[in-house]
Amino acid sequence: MIAATTQWLTCAYPASGGALASALCEVQARQAVTVAARLRYPTPMDAALMTMSGPGGSDRLDWITGADGAPAADPDDHAWRTWVDEVVASWAACLLTDPELAALAVAALAEDGPVTGTPVEFRRLLVPDERDRRAAALLRHPDLLASVAELHLDQLVDRLGPGRALVA
Repeated sequence: MIAATTQWLTCAYPASGGALASALCEVQARQAVTVAARLRYPTPMDAALMTMSGPGGSDRLDWITGADGAPAADPDDHAWRTWVDEVVASWAACLLTDPELAALAVAALAEDGPVTGTPVEFRRLLVPDERDRRAAALLRHPDLLASVAELHLDQLVDRLGPGRALVA
């Protein structure tokens, strides 16, 4: 699910500037998706249930972003899209476009218990340098991601809990 949702984000909001830019864009997307997935599925049981029931797919996201055109010639090209999680993609879009929210989300992971990821491991999400920003210009553009981010922003803010509310 993390790989598929990352792929969806980088296909919908691609990098420009070659192979290095693509890699930097993918790393940022993967970090945001990883944080979002850990918040959405905080326990091994939650993750197992999602794996059994499936995350829902990218159909609505494709429609919102206008990527729901002609079907792929190769059915396998569409198979990965069934593993995209709309809520995780939306939360990741929120994290990519709002540095304060990203910091709160990573802090919430640390507060929820031991995690394998530390803030240092989410550096490209939390404190992207100029090269990261250029590589992911589309992926981090608040106006471009607004339609995806707004889908489940309220749920993310609720998940972060009282005391972590955003200042409007």
